[in-house]
Amino acid sequence: MADEQPIIIKKVSGHGGHHGGAWKVAYADFVTAMMALFIVLWLMNSSKPVQEAVGGYFRDPHGLAQKKGSALGGAGETAPVVKKEDMAKLKQDLLKLMEQLADFNKLKKQIEMTVTPEGLKIELMEDPKGTFFENGKAQPTPVMQNLLKVLSVEIGKLPNPVSIEGHTDSKPFSDSQTYGNWELSTDRANAARRLMQNTGLRPDQVVQVRGYADQNLRKPLQPEDASNRRVTLIIQYVKPEMPAAFTSNGSLPSAKELNAAPTPPAKGPAATVKEAKPER
Repeated sequence: MADEQPIIIKKVSGHGGHHGGAWKVAYADFVTAMMALFIVLWLMNSSKPVQEAVGGYFRDPHGLAQKKGSALGGAGETAPVVKKEDMAKLKQDLLKLMEQLADFNKLKKQIEMTVTPEGLKIELMEDPKGTFFENGKAQPTPVMQNLLKVLSVEIGKLPNPVSIEGHTDSKPFSDSQTYGNWELSTDRANAARRLMQNTGLRPDQVVQVRGYADQNLRKPLQPEDASNRRVTLIIQYVKPEMPAAFTSNGSLPSAKELNAAPTPPAKGPAATVKEAKPER
């Protein structure tokens, strides 16, 4: 036992931390946070053009927000958009135009205009004699042609899209297995579209042509009533564009935009940093 060497445990004070790299990571994070805070404060105190330019650059560095366009062509490019609150006025304007037609007094009971959630609906309803189309045919009569020409010239000035519907009553069209009320309602709507596009509507203004046959009767309790046979024009509302949250051309602000000096932060007592001495 006397020959055994004693075990000596030597405690070393924490000097190694001073030479390690962990403090550099923490210090870098601190400096980055302070820099970000300084930039935010500088932008908040800068002039409005500088705020918009710098903020817009970082949100949209490629300047895509300024790329705007329209698929509309012709007269509709300069015409004001008819909004929901303006549809009632448009209804009156179109009514005044149709009143100039020679046979309007005979037709007015067959024309109905209603402002709906979809837009201004113009229904051209048949009578038993076939005012707008001959029974069983898709060729518009001269009366229908004159009426559609007047409407197309005025509607063609608008940027609003248009849909056209064809409807029939519930009478069987014929004994044919290949042509019936579905085909007839669609053909009449298409005939109205062709005529209106040739006399005033822009080629891209008609966005829908619908044939309903007898599936959307105007008088469901009288399915064979002549007024169920009709062509409906709908001047639709223009969908509002999503407002751009920022505007940028992809370039950094110029020196002129940056000439407004930011408001300096309030001066306070300077903080003193003392070097911590390692414990011994």
